[in-house]
Amino acid sequence: MIPERFLEPLEVAAKRIAESLNPNQPEDQSLVQKGLILYRQGLVKNVRFEQSTIKAVVLDVTRVNVELNLDDFSFSTCSCPAEEYCRHQMAVFFHLLSKKNSVSTWLEGWRLPIKEKKTLAELGLKRAKDLIKNEKDAEPDYDRWIQLFNENFENIMLQSSKYPKPYVVPDLFHIYLRRINASSPMKKEWKSLYQLICSIHSFDLLDRFAADCGHDTDDINRYYLHLFQDLMEEAVVMMKRLSAVTVPFAFDSYITKLKDHSANLIHNTSTLVEYERTQLYRRLWTNFFKNKDWREAELEKLNTFDDPSTLPMIVGKAHIHILLHNDDAALAMLPKEDGEFAPYLFYWIDYFNGQKEYTRLEGFIEKLLSNTRHYLETEYYHHKCVEFVKIVLDVITPYCSHMNRSDLYEKALMETLPYSFYYYEEFLFEQAQLEKWTDLQALIGIGLTDIPENRLKVIEKEYPQLLLPLYHQAIQKDIDMKNRDHYRHAVRKMKKLRTLYKKLKQSEQWEQFLEELLEKTKRLRAFQEECKRGKLIHA
Repeated sequence: MIPERFLEPLEVAAKRIAESLNPNQPEDQSLVQKGLILYRQGLVKNVRFEQSTIKAVVLDVTRVNVELNLDDFSFSTCSCPAEEYCRHQMAVFFHLLSKKNSVSTWLEGWRLPIKEKKTLAELGLKRAKDLIKNEKDAEPDYDRWIQLFNENFENIMLQSSKYPKPYVVPDLFHIYLRRINASSPMKKEWKSLYQLICSIHSFDLLDRFAADCGHDTDDINRYYLHLFQDLMEEAVVMMKRLSAVTVPFAFDSYITKLKDHSANLIHNTSTLVEYERTQLYRRLWTNFFKNKDWREAELEKLNTFDDPSTLPMIVGKAHIHILLHNDDAALAMLPKEDGEFAPYLFYWIDYFNGQKEYTRLEGFIEKLLSNTRHYLETEYYHHKCVEFVKIVLDVITPYCSHMNRSDLYEKALMETLPYSFYYYEEFLFEQAQLEKWTDLQALIGIGLTDIPENRLKVIEKEYPQLLLPLYHQAIQKDIDMKNRDHYRHAVRKMKKLRTLYKKLKQSEQWEQFLEELLEKTKRLRAFQEECKRGKLIHA
């Protein structure tokens, strides 16, 4: 809960942040999207409300500390190197906003031009009011429900023009949802079933609508991907609610029709929200359609379709095999070197982790690692690779920990370098594999100044010889910069290197190194002068 004294400042801050970020600027779009990802992944931790600020930790690639000042957001700070607003501050802001208001509402308000939003809302509310009928007292009927969804969707979503702009879709869709929800049955036991059917059918309608409008993946991701995600989450909630009670026999025909319709989610689908469609299909068959005979019949049905090589169809069939405990058959179907397929494996690994069925996991983790390599080779953006690798490591950690497979975890770290560098160097340090640790620093090119001082002290005390190549590398980098400041830095490092050689009783090696270095740099007068000032050589 948010303390009362922070509620008003949060509302003010939300308005000011929306005003200061331009939805038409790629940099601001990226900032908001990255903050949203961190928030939705649950990486905002340890939120503390102090006298006038809010402090939190964000578990990004590295752990960062954020302090928000809601009275003046520009005075907020973060321990990351970014200037002004950063994705970590936005993540904490979204976390707070979710406790008081809707994050989706803020996003829509920020993205949608105010004038068009106002006009649209007026038209939509008027149209929705005209469409309201007395549905609550009518007897439940599956086909009439579907007709109701179709008619209202067409009348509301296409009211202002045949193909609305992508940024108006969220407002139109929320008007449609309000209309549909107003028509839900009064009886509690029927209401959950109605909402489940509504979520799944509306998902399908929205996907086909996006394709008809010519909206591309970028349009959807920017303006209304969250609508598909919200519908999926709503469906999962309704599935769990219905699964927790004994449903009436009258539900049987409805569930049968919904089951028969579910294959449409993965059969001959558009590619716009292919991943979300497949996720919804898997969740339905995991959480709701649990009858073994149904699953076997579904597998036979999928095998008759004419699109067996599409990713949704492959994943769908493999999923039914997994639910029937035919893991070998599932693994045999899955691609080995397809970067696009890699994200689909997260669901199954999370599923096995949740069921504590660790003995079933190894083949799927191996498949994930082989596909992850291809994902990293084809993904252009560095930050997306870093985020993807973090998810990979998170999902395999329970298995590696429970089965004592640190070797498999290390294999994953090695194969996802350089994106896994911070996780790998921490792993090696904790495992006291310090020789590997120093080799990794040199491989990635990490400078001595970038290594935490406490770690350098540990290595210097326990294994000083491991620091020698790092100092040699750092000294050469400073000299290569060829300016006076870097020469001074090089001399300071050389003094430290001399101390290490003496500690190791290798003074002769130091003298040899110094002699060769001075000979090689004899034309760099400024460097030679700094060596004299540092008393490394005498005039």
